[in-house]
This record gives sequence, structure tokens and C-alpha cells, in this order.
Amino acid sequence: MSSVNTKPLNKLNVFSFKGIQMRTFHITWFTFFVCFFGWFGLAPLMPTIKENLQLDKSQIGNIVIASVSGTIVARLLIGRLCDTWGPRKTYTALLLIGAIPVMCVGLAESYTSFLLFRLAISVIGASFVITQFHTSMMFAPSIKGTANAVAGGWGNLGGGVTNIVMPLIFAAIVGAGYTGNEAWRQAMIFPGLMMLIAAFLYFKYTKDTPAGNFDEIERVKEKGKTDYSVLKDWRIWALTLAYAMCFGMEITFDNIAALHFVQEYQLDQRSAGFWAGVFGLMNLFARALGGIFADRIGKSYGMRGKGILLAGVLLLEGIGLILFARAGSLPLAIISMLSFALFLKMANGATYAITPFINEKNVGLVSGVVGAGGNLGGMLFGFLFKSPSITYSQAFRYIGIIVVLVAFIVLLTRFAKVKPAAEPVTVLEPVA
Repeated sequence: MSSVNTKPLNKLNVFSFKGIQMRTFHITWFTFFVCFFGWFGLAPLMPTIKENLQLDKSQIGNIVIASVSGTIVARLLIGRLCDTWGPRKTYTALLLIGAIPVMCVGLAESYTSFLLFRLAISVIGASFVITQFHTSMMFAPSIKGTANAVAGGWGNLGGGVTNIVMPLIFAAIVGAGYTGNEAWRQAMIFPGLMMLIAAFLYFKYTKDTPAGNFDEIERVKEKGKTDYSVLKDWRIWALTLAYAMCFGMEITFDNIAALHFVQEYQLDQRSAGFWAGVFGLMNLFARALGGIFADRIGKSYGMRGKGILLAGVLLLEGIGLILFARAGSLPLAIISMLSFALFLKMANGATYAITPFINEKNVGLVSGVVGAGGNLGGMLFGFLFKSPSITYSQAFRYIGIIVVLVAFIVLLTRFAKVKPAAEPVTVLEPVA
């Protein structure tokens, strides 16, 4: 028993499955990956769903808004549950509950019923908070940003794979003799079953902390109370705003991309899903880059350095979005999409390389608030795509301008916080 490491790891070996820390790391990113199939499995099928349910632009906009709205409240609640109930039980419950609307959405026969199912499915987006919380528990401060970024990025990769795979599943069902109206409904059973399998793996093979589950150790009694007064800290809201600009734009693009490529460049559903998927595939490395750079900069320049990095990648994301909006051809659109995707996903990673250090006694609460900001951004952006007087290209341009403005707000935010002399100062949070 003495040889078992019950402390957070100070290095990340992604090829290792040894120990509860690395086993949990791999299971949690994979589970988040699976959640994207449930959360956004409908997005690449929307061209077909639009025809079958006879949806207009305003209704599609409402569906986009609903797809991220429930996540806002869910992420706040999930952050609290992670602090008290533990990530293992919280994730298992979320997967079991979320699988129900995913597999039942095929029962929708009207715009209203589809909208309600889409709202229920949006709760699955809270899975991100658990992933980041659980990863933070398993790794030491010096590597936490990188570990969070890799886990989040590989999980977000599910958004890209979903856009590619779900049209293929749809096509296979149609090839088996079913109509398009039947095929999209049956296709959603697949992600629901994946979520049930993930729930079993998570409950059986992970632990809340390297030392054991919350109900096996003293941590719950010591840290069971969440201090909501920490929300007075402006840094939390600056990060929430930043995450609204990067992750909010990411989930908006996941929802809109396939429709945009079909309408703007006359692609078929499978081709549109492929290019939308390429956007998501950038998560294989881009989000991790944001975390890696943030950790390295943090060692030399502290939290101030991390803040400048976050502001910089947000600025470049905004510029890339403006260029994407002005692209007049598919090749230019793809090039500019890859550009803003790189910096958007790096901003995701950089944000959560800062978040766990804002208040280490309330990581779940802070992670939940910042994470909810991402979905709040996605919801507000949805109103732009809903408007009958604004084209999708114009909406992308307006969002790009907003992202640039937020980049300057982040640049002016002082993320380093001076601690009292009696408290030890970590390497990642030096006195400015």
C-alpha cells in the first residue's frame, strides 16, 4: 500500500494509464468526448431536421439558444455538487439523466417538442465543469493548466468528430432503407448508448481524489461549505467574460457551421459536416497549446503573464472571425476558420490555466461560474443568428468585433493577487 501514490501528479504522461490519477484523467476526457456526441449530435443533422420539421430561421435560432441555455444553470449547480458530492457521483448522475432526452429526441414531431428536447439535452454541457474539476484534483499546480487543457481539448474533440460521424451514421441508416425523417431520429440512439457506457466506466474506475472518494476521506467535512463571497472577485467575472468569447463562440460554431456551409457555399450535408468537423478536430492540440504556454509563462511571469497570453489569443481569435465573415469563397473560409479556431481553442486552454488558481478552496464554484460564462456567450450569440435582418456572415463579423473588445478588458485585468505574508506563495502565483 505504501507504494501507491495518493498525491496529485507533478507531470503529465499522456501515454500512461498507471495509477488512479492517470486512469481518471483518461476516463474523464473520454467521457467529456462522449458527452459532445449527445450534446451536439443533432447539429450536423440540422439541414435534414430543418426540412422535416419545416423550421424557419427564427426557430433554428431558438433551437441554437436552447441547446446552450440549460447548461448555464446546470454548470452552476454542477460546480457546487463537485465541491460537496464529488465528481465521480456527479458525472455518473449527469450521464444517466442526460442520456434520456438524447435517446428520446427522436419522438419529437413538432418545433415545440424538438425545442424542449434540445433544452433538456443542453444540461449535458455541464460535463465540462466536472472534467476540469476532476483533472484539477489529480494534478499539482505546476502542471494543472496543461492537464486541464489537454483533458478539455481532447474532450472538445468530440464536437469535431460528432460533426463528421453523425452524418455517416445517418447515411448508413438511410442506406439500410429508412427515410431521412426516420434516420436522424434513430441516429441519436447511438450517442445515448455511449453515454450509458461512459457512466458505468466513470463510476467503477475513477476516484474523486488521489487519496480516495469524498465519502472515504475527511475532505468533505473540511471543505463542505462553499464561500459565495468569492464571487465579489472581479477576476472571476473577467474570466467568465473571456470564456464567453472563446468557448461561447466554439459551441455556437458547432451548432451553426454545417448550416452555414450548406447555405453560403451550397455544400451537401456530409461535406458541410466534414468541414464543421475539421473545426472541432483542432481541439486535438490547440486547447492543449493554450494550457502548455500558460503553464510555461506562469513559471516565469506568474498570473500576470497568463493574463497577457489570454488577452493575446482572444485578440487573434477576434481578428480571425472578422476575416472568416468576409471570406468570399470556400477556400478562404476554410483558411480563416482554421486561423480563428486555433486561437479560440488556445484561449479556452489559457482560461482554465488561470481558473483553478483564483480561489483554490472553491475550485468547483469558480469553475462552474466561468464555465457557465461560456454557455452564456453561446446563448447571446444565438440571438444574432436568429435575427431575420442579420445574415450569418454579419453575425460572425459582429462577434469578432466583440471578442476584440473583450481582449482589451482581459489585458487590463490584474490576475495576480497579493497574499498575506503569513500565507505561502506558490510558484504559479507570485507576488506582483
